[in-house]
Parts: sequence; C-alpha cells; structure tokens
Amino acid sequence: MIRAFLFPALALLAAPLAAQDFSENSEARSWNLYAEEPALFEAKVVDAMCELTGDCPSNCGDGDRQLALLRAADGVLVMALKNNQPAFTGAVVDLLPYCGQDITVDGLMINDEDFPINNVYLVQRIKAGSADWTKASQWTKVWAANNPDAKGKGQWFRRDPRIQALIAKEGYLGLGLEIDKAFKEYLFE
Repeated sequence: MIRAFLFPALALLAAPLAAQDFSENSEARSWNLYAEEPALFEAKVVDAMCELTGDCPSNCGDGDRQLALLRAADGVLVMALKNNQPAFTGAVVDLLPYCGQDITVDGLMINDEDFPINNVYLVQRIKAGSADWTKASQWTKVWAANNPDAKGKGQWFRRDPRIQALIAKEGYLGLGLEIDKAFKEYLFE
C-alpha cells in the first residue's frame, strides 16, 4: 500500500526537477552512475514519511526513518538515499544531526528524463550555515560504535547482529528456513 502511494507521490514531486540545473559550483565526485549529474543546493532536512503522510515523530524519527531534502529553490522533495561511502549505506546518519535545519548539500542527482522518479540524491558533502563542509561518510563509524562486539575483518553486514538474527530466523533468502534448506540442497547436490 505504501508503494502504491509513495511512487506516484514522488513522481509528482519530481516534476519541477527537469527545469532546474544545480550543477553550478558543485564539486561532487563522479561515481560513473547512469544519469548522474552534479548537484549543489540549499535544502531543509526532513523526515520523508512526515512530509508525505503527516506522521511526524520528533527528531526525524531518531534515525529510524528515511530522511529527505526539501529543496529551497523549488520545494521539491529530494530523496537522499546514499552518502559518500562506497557501501550503499544511506545518508540518514549524516543528515540526522541537521533534522529540521536548512543546509547546503553537494553530491550527485540521478536525473533521467525517461524515468518518472528522478529525484534520487547521493550526498557527498554537507554545510550548515557558515561552518566548513563536512564529508558525508559517518555511517560505518556510527555502525562500529553501535556494534562494538561485531569487530572483525570483511564486510560489516556479515558481522551485523541484526542481519545475523534475521538470517537465523528467515534464512538467507528471507523465505524461511525450510525453503533455505531445500534451496541449498538443490544448489549443492
């Protein structure tokens, strides 16, 4: 049900994007992604669900909700889905300290005229007021601080206790342990 509401709503919110060019003065580093464009703009950090539904917990949900950028130039709700790290960990940790504040962001906008939802943003740098730019790369540091018993080598998600608990409950495929077992037998026999 959320998808049925969310995707059309995002498509409507994205409409003014095509008329704007936010690449001027951007120092965003290319990720060689399809349809990426450098984008530097001022915006207010908001809770995306709050903006779309009116369900507004305090402090943007304390990091449990997707954050977005309400762009000052045109009022478009830009979905900040990625930070500056190579892992696709999201931008919530980097944006949460600025909940409800006006900031300037620099990063990459995914903008494809043939795709109806083109306001996906990869935040690389954040600037609040006259402060210096800060790199949007805090996710793994915050994860490590929140999971001190998960130290080790390799990818963080292989050691994450939440992910390990989900796998133990639902299997690697997320379809239940019995299906996981049958799939492994089929695959490795």
